[in-house]
Amino acid sequence: MRDKASGARRPLIVIPARFSPNATALRYEAEVTARALAEAVFAAGGEPLSVHPYAPSLTIDIDAVRERIWFADGVLLPGGGDVAARWSGQQPHPSQYGVDEEQDAFDLAVARVALADYLPLLAVCRGTQIVNVALGGDLVQDMDDTVGNHRDHVHDLDVDETSPLGKIVGRRTAISCSHHQCIATLGAGLMPAAYSADGVIEAVTLQDHDGWYLGVQWHPEDSAATDPVQAEVFRHFVAAAAERAYVR
Repeated sequence: MRDKASGARRPLIVIPARFSPNATALRYEAEVTARALAEAVFAAGGEPLSVHPYAPSLTIDIDAVRERIWFADGVLLPGGGDVAARWSGQQPHPSQYGVDEEQDAFDLAVARVALADYLPLLAVCRGTQIVNVALGGDLVQDMDDTVGNHRDHVHDLDVDETSPLGKIVGRRTAISCSHHQCIATLGAGLMPAAYSADGVIEAVTLQDHDGWYLGVQWHPEDSAATDPVQAEVFRHFVAAAAERAYVR
Protein backbone atom coordinates (compact mmCIF):
# COMPACT_ATOMS: atom_id res chain seq x y z
CA MET A 1 0.00 0.00 0.00
CA ARG A 2 3.06 2.26 -0.11
CA ASP A 3 4.18 4.29 -3.08
CA LYS A 4 7.64 2.88 -3.87
CA ALA A 5 8.90 6.21 -5.18
CA SER A 6 7.87 8.42 -2.26
CA GLY A 7 7.62 5.87 0.54
CA ALA A 8 4.23 7.30 1.49
CA ARG A 9 1.36 4.89 1.94
CA ARG A 10 -1.96 5.24 0.25
CA PRO A 11 -4.69 6.48 2.61
CA LEU A 12 -7.03 3.65 3.58
CA ILE A 13 -10.58 4.26 2.38
CA VAL A 14 -13.29 2.14 4.02
CA ILE A 15 -16.23 1.32 1.73
CA PRO A 16 -19.09 -0.67 3.29
CA ALA A 17 -19.81 -3.58 0.97
CA ARG A 18 -23.21 -3.97 -0.67
CA PHE A 19 -25.23 -7.14 -0.27
CA SER A 20 -26.02 -8.63 -3.67
CA PRO A 21 -28.43 -11.52 -4.27
CA ASN A 22 -26.23 -12.80 -7.08
CA ALA A 23 -22.96 -12.17 -8.86
CA THR A 24 -21.94 -13.68 -12.20
CA ALA A 25 -18.59 -15.02 -10.99
CA LEU A 26 -19.97 -16.49 -7.75
CA ARG A 27 -22.40 -19.31 -7.03
CA TYR A 28 -24.08 -17.70 -4.04
CA GLU A 29 -25.14 -14.34 -2.64
CA ALA A 30 -22.30 -11.84 -2.64
CA GLU A 31 -20.91 -8.74 -1.04
CA VAL A 32 -19.72 -6.28 -3.65
CA THR A 33 -18.15 -2.90 -4.25
CA ALA A 34 -18.76 -1.18 -7.56
CA ARG A 35 -15.63 -1.53 -9.67
CA ALA A 36 -15.88 2.03 -11.00
CA LEU A 37 -16.04 3.35 -7.44
CA ALA A 38 -12.98 1.40 -6.30
CA GLU A 39 -11.07 2.40 -9.42
CA ALA A 40 -11.92 6.08 -8.92
CA VAL A 41 -10.59 5.95 -5.34
CA PHE A 42 -7.45 4.11 -6.45
CA ALA A 43 -6.82 6.50 -9.33
CA ALA A 44 -7.04 9.39 -6.86
CA GLY A 45 -4.32 7.80 -4.73
CA GLY A 46 -6.41 5.94 -2.16
CA GLU A 47 -6.55 2.27 -1.19
CA PRO A 48 -10.21 1.13 -1.33
CA LEU A 49 -11.06 -1.44 1.36
CA SER A 50 -14.42 -3.20 1.42
CA VAL A 51 -15.87 -3.85 4.89
CA HIS A 52 -18.51 -6.45 5.77
CA PRO A 53 -21.78 -4.73 6.79
CA TYR A 54 -22.55 -6.70 9.96
CA ALA A 55 -25.60 -5.69 12.01
CA PRO A 56 -27.76 -8.82 12.33
CA SER A 57 -29.95 -7.52 15.15
CA LEU A 58 -30.40 -4.17 13.35
CA THR A 59 -28.93 -2.40 16.36
CA ILE A 60 -26.53 0.46 15.73
CA ASP A 61 -23.56 -0.23 17.99
CA ILE A 62 -21.35 2.78 17.43
CA ASP A 63 -18.44 1.56 19.55
CA ALA A 64 -18.32 -1.83 17.82
CA VAL A 65 -18.25 -0.17 14.41
CA ARG A 66 -15.57 2.27 15.59
CA GLU A 67 -13.38 -0.66 16.62
CA ARG A 68 -13.86 -2.33 13.26
CA ILE A 69 -12.81 0.68 11.18
CA TRP A 70 -10.15 2.05 13.53
CA PHE A 71 -7.60 1.95 10.72
CA ALA A 72 -9.60 4.11 8.29
CA ASP A 73 -8.16 7.36 6.97
CA GLY A 74 -11.43 8.08 5.18
CA VAL A 75 -14.88 6.60 4.60
CA LEU A 76 -16.86 6.37 1.38
CA LEU A 77 -20.57 5.57 1.71
CA PRO A 78 -21.62 4.21 -1.70
CA GLY A 79 -24.88 3.97 -3.58
CA GLY A 80 -27.26 1.03 -3.38
CA GLY A 81 -30.89 0.18 -2.71
CA ASP A 82 -33.46 2.32 -0.95
CA VAL A 83 -33.08 3.33 2.68
CA ALA A 84 -35.89 1.79 4.75
CA ALA A 85 -38.47 4.45 5.59
CA ARG A 86 -38.66 3.53 9.25
CA TRP A 87 -35.20 4.92 9.99
CA SER A 88 -36.56 8.43 9.36
CA GLY A 89 -39.97 7.75 10.91
CA GLN A 90 -41.74 7.60 7.55
CA GLN A 91 -44.03 5.17 5.75
CA PRO A 92 -42.61 2.98 2.96
CA HIS A 93 -43.68 3.61 -0.61
CA PRO A 94 -44.85 0.69 -2.79
CA SER A 95 -42.07 1.44 -5.27
CA GLN A 96 -39.24 0.90 -2.79
CA TYR A 97 -36.55 -1.51 -3.97
CA GLY A 98 -33.40 -3.19 -2.70
CA VAL A 99 -34.20 -2.48 0.96
CA ASP A 100 -31.92 -4.30 3.41
CA GLU A 101 -32.25 -3.09 6.98
CA GLU A 102 -29.02 -4.76 8.10
CA GLN A 103 -27.24 -2.77 5.41
CA ASP A 104 -29.01 0.37 6.62
CA ALA A 105 -28.11 -0.21 10.26
CA PHE A 106 -24.44 -0.70 9.45
CA ASP A 107 -24.24 2.26 7.09
CA LEU A 108 -25.95 4.54 9.62
CA ALA A 109 -23.46 3.49 12.28
CA VAL A 110 -20.50 4.05 9.94
CA ALA A 111 -21.82 7.51 9.06
CA ARG A 112 -22.15 8.43 12.73
CA VAL A 113 -18.66 7.19 13.56
CA ALA A 114 -17.11 9.04 10.62
CA LEU A 115 -18.83 12.30 11.57
CA ALA A 116 -18.11 11.98 15.29
CA ASP A 117 -14.44 11.14 14.69
CA TYR A 118 -13.98 13.73 11.93
CA LEU A 119 -13.00 11.12 9.37
CA PRO A 120 -13.06 12.48 5.82
CA LEU A 121 -16.39 11.27 4.45
CA LEU A 122 -17.61 11.13 0.87
CA ALA A 123 -21.22 10.01 0.47
CA VAL A 124 -22.53 8.96 -2.95
CA CYS A 125 -26.23 8.74 -3.86
CA ARG A 126 -27.76 6.43 -1.21
CA GLY A 127 -24.79 7.35 1.02
CA THR A 128 -25.93 10.98 0.99
CA GLN A 129 -29.40 9.87 2.03
CA ILE A 130 -27.91 7.75 4.84
CA VAL A 131 -25.99 10.72 6.24
CA ASN A 132 -29.08 12.91 6.02
CA VAL A 133 -31.11 10.36 8.00
CA ALA A 134 -28.26 9.86 10.50
CA LEU A 135 -28.42 13.60 11.21
CA GLY A 136 -32.19 13.57 11.75
CA GLY A 137 -33.40 14.42 8.25
CA ASP A 138 -35.90 12.54 6.10
CA LEU A 139 -36.36 11.56 2.47
CA VAL A 140 -38.73 11.88 -0.44
CA GLN A 141 -39.71 8.21 -0.63
CA ASP A 142 -40.56 8.23 -4.34
CA MET A 143 -39.54 11.09 -6.60
CA ASP A 144 -41.87 9.96 -9.39
CA ASP A 145 -44.76 11.15 -7.21
CA THR A 146 -43.23 14.60 -6.76
CA VAL A 147 -40.39 16.03 -8.85
CA GLY A 148 -40.02 13.35 -11.52
CA ASN A 149 -37.66 10.66 -12.73
CA HIS A 150 -33.96 10.72 -11.82
CA ARG A 151 -33.22 7.09 -12.67
CA ASP A 152 -30.42 6.48 -15.18
CA HIS A 153 -30.55 10.15 -16.01
CA VAL A 154 -27.83 12.64 -17.02
CA HIS A 155 -28.50 16.33 -16.40
CA ASP A 156 -26.80 19.61 -15.58
CA LEU A 157 -26.10 20.75 -12.06
CA ASP A 158 -26.27 24.26 -10.62
CA VAL A 159 -23.59 24.59 -7.95
CA ASP A 160 -23.20 27.19 -5.22
CA GLU A 161 -19.82 28.59 -6.23
CA THR A 162 -19.12 29.72 -2.66
CA SER A 163 -19.53 26.19 -1.28
CA PRO A 164 -16.70 23.65 -0.90
CA LEU A 165 -18.20 21.78 -3.86
CA GLY A 166 -18.01 24.91 -6.00
CA LYS A 167 -14.26 25.00 -5.44
CA ILE A 168 -14.05 21.42 -6.75
CA VAL A 169 -16.38 21.30 -9.77
CA GLY A 170 -17.14 24.93 -10.58
CA ARG A 171 -20.56 26.47 -11.21
CA ARG A 172 -22.04 23.95 -13.66
CA THR A 173 -21.31 20.37 -14.56
CA ALA A 174 -23.15 17.39 -16.08
CA ILE A 175 -23.90 14.57 -13.64
CA SER A 176 -25.06 10.95 -13.85
CA CYS A 177 -27.99 10.11 -11.55
CA SER A 178 -29.84 6.91 -10.71
CA HIS A 179 -32.17 7.29 -7.71
CA HIS A 180 -35.82 7.67 -6.78
CA GLN A 181 -35.32 8.74 -3.17
CA CYS A 182 -33.80 12.11 -2.35
CA ILE A 183 -33.41 14.55 0.53
CA ALA A 184 -36.65 16.10 1.81
CA THR A 185 -35.92 17.66 5.21
CA LEU A 186 -32.24 18.38 5.73
CA GLY A 187 -30.47 16.80 8.69
CA ALA A 188 -28.87 18.94 11.38
CA GLY A 189 -26.05 21.12 10.06
CA LEU A 190 -26.38 20.12 6.41
CA MET A 191 -26.30 22.85 3.78
CA PRO A 192 -27.32 22.48 0.13
CA ALA A 193 -24.40 22.94 -2.25
CA ALA A 194 -26.08 22.15 -5.57
CA TYR A 195 -29.51 21.69 -7.13
CA SER A 196 -30.91 20.15 -10.29
CA ALA A 197 -33.18 22.24 -12.50
CA ASP A 198 -36.25 20.59 -10.93
CA GLY A 199 -35.21 21.67 -7.44
CA VAL A 200 -33.75 18.41 -6.11
CA ILE A 201 -30.87 18.87 -3.67
CA GLU A 202 -27.97 17.22 -5.48
CA ALA A 203 -25.14 17.93 -3.03
CA VAL A 204 -24.70 18.85 0.61
CA THR A 205 -21.91 19.94 2.91
CA LEU A 206 -21.81 20.18 6.70
CA GLN A 207 -21.46 23.53 8.44
CA ASP A 208 -19.67 24.09 11.75
CA HIS A 209 -17.90 20.76 11.45
CA ASP A 210 -14.14 20.27 11.69
CA GLY A 211 -14.05 17.25 9.39
CA TRP A 212 -14.22 16.96 5.58
CA TYR A 213 -17.67 15.98 4.34
CA LEU A 214 -19.29 16.02 0.92
CA GLY A 215 -22.53 14.30 -0.03
CA VAL A 216 -23.42 14.01 -3.71
CA GLN A 217 -26.74 12.61 -4.93
CA TRP A 218 -25.21 11.59 -8.25
CA HIS A 219 -22.60 8.97 -9.21
CA PRO A 220 -19.27 10.71 -9.94
CA GLU A 221 -17.64 7.30 -10.41
CA ASP A 222 -19.68 6.74 -13.60
CA SER A 223 -17.47 9.12 -15.56
CA ALA A 224 -14.47 9.78 -13.29
CA ALA A 225 -12.17 7.87 -15.64
CA THR A 226 -12.93 10.23 -18.52
CA ASP A 227 -14.25 13.43 -16.91
CA PRO A 228 -11.62 15.39 -14.96
CA VAL A 229 -14.34 17.32 -13.11
CA GLN A 230 -15.81 14.14 -11.61
CA ALA A 231 -12.33 12.80 -10.89
CA GLU A 232 -11.68 15.95 -8.83
CA VAL A 233 -14.38 14.87 -6.35
CA PHE A 234 -12.33 11.77 -5.54
CA ARG A 235 -9.02 13.61 -5.62
CA HIS A 236 -10.13 16.13 -3.01
CA PHE A 237 -11.61 13.39 -0.82
CA VAL A 238 -8.49 11.23 -0.96
CA ALA A 239 -6.29 14.28 -0.33
CA ALA A 240 -8.23 14.96 2.88
CA ALA A 241 -7.78 11.31 3.89
CA ALA A 242 -4.06 11.54 3.10
CA GLU A 243 -3.72 14.50 5.47
CA ARG A 244 -5.29 12.44 8.23
CA ALA A 245 -2.98 9.51 7.44
CA TYR A 246 0.02 11.84 7.62
CA VAL A 247 -0.76 13.22 11.08
CA ARG A 248 -1.36 9.80 12.65
